[in-house]
Amino acid sequence: MAHHEREAEIIDTGSLTRRWITYTVGIYILTLGISLAIRAGIGISPQSSLTRTMTLVYTSLSQGTYNFMLELFMLFLTYLVLRKDFKAKDFASLIPAFVLASCLNLNLMLTRSIGFQDYFLKLSLLALADALTAFGLFLMIRANLVLMPIDMFVNAIFRRTGWKWGNIKTAFDCTLLLVSAAIGFAFLGAPKFIREGTFMNAILVGQYIKLYFFLFKKAKAARASHQRRALEHRPN
Repeated sequence: MAHHEREAEIIDTGSLTRRWITYTVGIYILTLGISLAIRAGIGISPQSSLTRTMTLVYTSLSQGTYNFMLELFMLFLTYLVLRKDFKAKDFASLIPAFVLASCLNLNLMLTRSIGFQDYFLKLSLLALADALTAFGLFLMIRANLVLMPIDMFVNAIFRRTGWKWGNIKTAFDCTLLLVSAAIGFAFLGAPKFIREGTFMNAILVGQYIKLYFFLFKKAKAARASHQRRALEHRPN
């Protein structure tokens, strides 16, 4: 699941059971962050903006359902890009996608009473939401298990083109924003859920993840140093 060398430094190589627990906890925390960002009401991420907009266009389906449909569509696009390199095991990515959709619906229900009128409180809630979203992503990266279909699609483009992964992800997110805005104009009269918080999300989530990487490596180095000192002072 690690996309870069720096991510490989923090992945868990322990038992599969522990890694699946970490991965599932990461999904839950991620969706809690997404839900709180929605409750802040000042803009959400490109992916959430698209799926949230769809809940206003056709209200019978939940956001979790729309999110799963988007992941399913991305898996289909991944197949079109990879063709013969697409493996049957890649369908396993739909399992965490379904778990994410279910957790998202649950957390949206649990947070439905949260709402602030004060703008500073909205900003604070969004900052907390982005911190949780980033921590969820950090745990999922650390578990190093199955990629979500959206990430698989970005990786497939990377494998086929050799373009920089970050540039592909940025272009993909911008495309989702454009689609979300277009649907908003066409069906709702104006774009929905694309505000200053959308740009805050784009900046803060990445910075929070960098912070978690830094803190993890510092803690790991401190633990290794403590173990070395303990060994040095152990009586022969």
